[in-house]
Amino acid sequence: MKLKVDHQADALHLSLSEETARESEEVSPGIIVDFDEKGQAVGIEILHLSKRASSADFQRLLFESIPLSG
Repeated sequence: MKLKVDHQADALHLSLSEETARESEEVSPGIIVDFDEKGQAVGIEILHLSKRASSADFQRLLFESIPLSG
């Protein structure tokens, strides 16, 4: 997985896979999901990032992994 903040485009992109996106769908205003040729989600893009989070919020990202219960 790869997370990229593009300040010029005012967008955040989360790559879920190395597969090439073949089509995209705006699932909510400013939220775009990219799909590969098999219809699997391979990326998510959030537009208008500065309106959704303060600049301090996306200057420092926190990654949290919840352990599997076993």
